[in-house]
Amino acid sequence: MKSLISEINGHPLLGQVLDTIADGVFTLDNKGKITFWSKSLEKITGFTSEEAIGKTCSLLKACKVVGTKGVRNPTICGVLQGNATGSRECFIRHRKGYDIPVIKNATPVKNEAGKVIGVIEAITDLTELEKARLTIEEAALRLGEKHRMDGIIGKSNSMHAVFTAIKATSVSNATILIQGESGTGKELVAGAIHYNSERSKKPFIIVNCSALSESLLESELFGHTKGAFTGASSGRTGRLEEADHGTIFLDEIGELSPIVQVKLLRVLQERTIERLGESRQRKLDIRIIAATHRDLYTLVREGKFREDLYYRLKVFPIRVPSLRERKTDIPLLVRHFCEQLNTETGKNIQKVSPKAMQLLLDNGWPGNVRELENAIEHAFVLCVGNTIQPDHLPLEIREMRYPSIVTQSENLSNISEEMPLTQELLIAKLHESGWNKAEAARRLGISRTAVWKRMKQWDIPLKKPSGI
Repeated sequence: MKSLISEINGHPLLGQVLDTIADGVFTLDNKGKITFWSKSLEKITGFTSEEAIGKTCSLLKACKVVGTKGVRNPTICGVLQGNATGSRECFIRHRKGYDIPVIKNATPVKNEAGKVIGVIEAITDLTELEKARLTIEEAALRLGEKHRMDGIIGKSNSMHAVFTAIKATSVSNATILIQGESGTGKELVAGAIHYNSERSKKPFIIVNCSALSESLLESELFGHTKGAFTGASSGRTGRLEEADHGTIFLDEIGELSPIVQVKLLRVLQERTIERLGESRQRKLDIRIIAATHRDLYTLVREGKFREDLYYRLKVFPIRVPSLRERKTDIPLLVRHFCEQLNTETGKNIQKVSPKAMQLLLDNGWPGNVRELENAIEHAFVLCVGNTIQPDHLPLEIREMRYPSIVTQSENLSNISEEMPLTQELLIAKLHESGWNKAEAARRLGISRTAVWKRMKQWDIPLKKPSGI
């Protein structure tokens, strides 16, 4: 009985063909010993023909099936009995000890009498295919991250424009002016610019320009020496100095007083500061990012904001869209907030009912993303199952108090520009909102801090007086 190897040796052209094809090929005799080992198989497995011939196919340790955690017996006894295995995916062991994903196809070879005289087996290397599979799996795992950047989430065209602007400005030191309504995430945008820049390991200092009076803000920004003013018992480093070599984020820049505007203009022009109470010039290496919910150009025309400072700040403007302008992002944001709150609360809320989602989509969201987050947090308190229903949402959303009727070109800050804020108007809005300062601010289109300041200025009680 001729051996299978002698059949191949008797046909030199057949051996050459087997050596040149990309798939690896080997043959076994009827005892299960390797009798032929192609050159392609040497490349795939690392085993030379001399090392393989005379051994059994256990040399390859083909025991793990691709795509499963199970173990498959590699024996080819069934093939020697005359049964073809057909193509199957598995791993074989490389000579250097690592696994290779392959397709194995074993076929019995019979003589004229129908007796099995050996086996011929083809090995197809799936390494590149397996890499592609892993890439697809990794892409699926990253699917939730595809539409986010440093905590900013959105798949709408307007948000992708913001992402593009962040990437572009992160590689420069240009001064940035971020504009957008309250609650849109202007601080997140500023942080993303800083933490993706070369200054990322240096300080990122945040100052809310509407939270402090003029004198306190001046000291906060520039610092002071001992005795610079009444109560200055010691010197203090300002926030601008603290941001040296890093970034300072000036939120609500539109609230700056004329005096502070002049001083900030000098910082932008000369990159130097003077602490209050001293004449020494201190050189700074800082990047300035400013933000406002107000229309600075309107303030410039009204004489409330310096034109030269406006253009110094607006080297590269970024507009963050309101939530009503990017309704397609609402389901994505809701999913994000649910995942976040599930982690924080230990709950397992998996979805929002269609009716509840429709309410979220139909709402006007004057408080933007911040208000949406608060609404989902409210729903988490009431929801005991795994689905948020309409009655879990805040009352104002269920009653549609804020219908989405504002056009994309409108800005809530226009309310305060078209209707100048007066004591009577503020009291009326406080009354309408149940003396909720945040809600009154949303209705007026100004910041909550501005409401507090005006209430203090006009001696309006912080709590709703009896009889009103």
